[in-house]
Formats: sequence, structure tokens, C-alpha cells
Amino acid sequence: MAQSDPDEVQRQQEIRRRNIARKRGREQSRTRTPEALQGRKHVDVQTERYLEELSDVIVAKDIECQTDSFLDRPASPLFIPAKSGKDVETQIEEGELFDFNTEVQPVLEVLVGKILEQSLWEVMEEEELACLRTQQRVFEELRNNELAEVMRLQEQERRHREEKERRMAQQKEVLKKEKEVAEKIAVRAYTQQYLSGLLPAVFTSLTSQGYFYDPVQNDIETNFIPWLMAEVNNSLERRYAARNLLDTIIQDVAQKRLEMFTETQ
Repeated sequence: MAQSDPDEVQRQQEIRRRNIARKRGREQSRTRTPEALQGRKHVDVQTERYLEELSDVIVAKDIECQTDSFLDRPASPLFIPAKSGKDVETQIEEGELFDFNTEVQPVLEVLVGKILEQSLWEVMEEEELACLRTQQRVFEELRNNELAEVMRLQEQERRHREEKERRMAQQKEVLKKEKEVAEKIAVRAYTQQYLSGLLPAVFTSLTSQGYFYDPVQNDIETNFIPWLMAEVNNSLERRYAARNLLDTIIQDVAQKRLEMFTETQ
């Protein structure tokens, strides 16, 4: 038995550790994954950069190599080393290099996996679209109900506002009328209080000045009494004239009788 290469053993152990760590990371990510939403479900999909076979995972490793430095100089002559060794050839029989049944299996697995994955995506997309349509329909119903409720509330608010404004106008009108009535009552009370002592004085002054009189008394004072006084004066003047005339006649008669008496003696 040939002794195993320590580098190969170390490489295999590193690959095993990486696979174990990757499995643990997947398990932890799966345990941390929340529950799917309504109408959805979790499906394992490939998220690596390159496609991989579904059944057999081939371990790959990137190795770098450094080319010769003189090859990057185009001006220098191309160095071709001298041929050494012997030329040999290998005969490959038919079927040894490529077996269709064996080589096509990974391709078929990839194609089938992609088709299944695409089919699952399409089914999930249809389910998600149906769920979205249902949610949209429910949302539209809720939105229509909310719009109707908003319109009802706006109309109710408008009616309340109009009723409030109308009642405020009525209250202002009532307060205005009450104020006017109170002012009228105050003015009437003040007028009555002011005129309570003024009216008797005014009536007394007007009565004394002759603005208020008895028609009969006024007629007697203005018409009858002056006429009566004039008639009395006329009568007295006629009587006085008659008396004067009678006195003159008596004096003349007495004078004549005196003269006659003196002549007779």
C-alpha cells in the first residue's frame, strides 16, 4: 500500500470541514427563516453563481499560475525552447472518450431541475397573482366602504356645520332682539322717570301761559266780557250825557226863573 499524500489528506479534510460548515449554515438559515405568508411556501432553490448538478456535487478549486515574465515583452524575440524527449501517441477507441448515456445525465438533471424550478416559480407566481387579486378585491371593497363612510361623515359634518351656523345666527338674532328690548325698556324707564316730574311743571307752565284753556271761559273772557264792558260804557256815556243835558236844562230853567224872579221884584 502506497503511503497517502499529506497534502491530499489535508485537502480532503478541508473540503469535509467546508461541507459541514455549509450544511450547518444552511440548517441555521432554514431554522431562522420565518414562516411563509398566506398563499406562499418555502422552496429550496439554487442561489449559487454557477449551475450545479442536483445529484452529484463536484468539488472545484481555483488555482492560479504565474506566466514567464519575458512573454509580456512583445519587442523581445520569442523564445522557443529546444525539443526534448520522445513523441508518443495514444489510441482512443470508440466509446472510450465520450459515453452519451453517462455524460447526458448531468445535463438532463440540470434541465429537469430548471424546468421544475421554473414550473414551481410559475405556479407560485400564479398563486401569488391570485392572492394579490383577492387582496386587491378586498382592498377595493374596503376602500369603497371607507370612501362611502368618508362621504357620509363629510355630509354629516356639513349638515352639523350648517345647523350650527343657523343656530348661531338665530341665537345672535335673539340676543340682538333682547338687547334692543332691554334698551327700549331702559329708555322707557328713564323717560318715565325724567318725565314724572317734568310733565306737571310743563302742564302748569303751559296752563299759566294760556296754552290750555276752557273754551266757554275763553269765549266769555275774550268775546262776551269785552262786549259787555263796551255796552256798559256806552250806556254809562249816554246816561252821563243825559245827566249833563238834564243838568244844563235845569240850570237854564233855574237861571231863567231867577231872572224872572228878580225882574218881578
